[in-house]
Amino acid sequence: MFETFYPILFLVFFAVFLAVLLVLMSVLIGRRTRMGKKGIPYECGLEPVGNTREPVPVKFYMVAILFILFDIEVIFLYPWAVISRNLGWFGFVEMLVFILIILVGYFYILGRGALKWD
Repeated sequence: MFETFYPILFLVFFAVFLAVLLVLMSVLIGRRTRMGKKGIPYECGLEPVGNTREPVPVKFYMVAILFILFDIEVIFLYPWAVISRNLGWFGFVEMLVFILIILVGYFYILGRGALKWD
C-alpha cells in the first residue's frame, strides 16, 4: 500500500538533502567579507539616498493587496476553463456573473483612485 508513496518520499528526502548540502557548501567554501559595501542597501545599482527606515506609502500596500485579490480570482477561471463544456449554459452564466462581480470591483477601485500614483 505504501509503495506508491516511495517516489514522493524519495523526492522529499532528496530535496532536503540537496538543500542542506548546498547550504553547507556555501558555508564551507564561500568567501567571507566584512560589512563594507555588503551592508549598504541595494537600490537598482544606484547609490542609496536617504534613510532606509522611512515609512512606505500606503499605495504600495494597496496595489499589492489588489494584485493578490485579483490574482486569486483569476485562479478560479482555470478550473472553469477546463470543464466549461461539461457545465453547459448554467456554468457559462455562473462564470459571467463571477466576471461581472470582478469587473464591478475593478471599476470601483478605479473610481476611488486606488491605482493612481499622484
